[in-house]
Amino acid sequence: MSDAQKAGNVQLDLNNEVFQKNWLELDKSESNRVTDTLRKLRQLTWDQVYRDQGLKWEKVASVKPPQGIDAIYTLRITQSRRATAYRHGNFLRLLTIAPDHDAAYGKR
Repeated sequence: MSDAQKAGNVQLDLNNEVFQKNWLELDKSESNRVTDTLRKLRQLTWDQVYRDQGLKWEKVASVKPPQGIDAIYTLRITQSRRATAYRHGNFLRLLTIAPDHDAAYGKR
């Protein structure tokens, strides 16, 4: 077990194709804000993620998670956008970057 796993630090999984597409389609300044948030996440423990008022980690009750995933969550990835993700061990597996706040919750 690595030191990061022992300490409970967040490890990022950025390999989801939809997340990558969403990120790469952002304009440069918004994309840079996503990068800043990802850097911040890597420095946090999971307990810090849950309590961080800037990230606003929230369970999405309106979307049924895929089989094998306990729950889908959202977090503020930039001032105007939320990302969807789930926790798998110490990994934060990012799924999407929503175009607006409500879209992250499956609302139209």
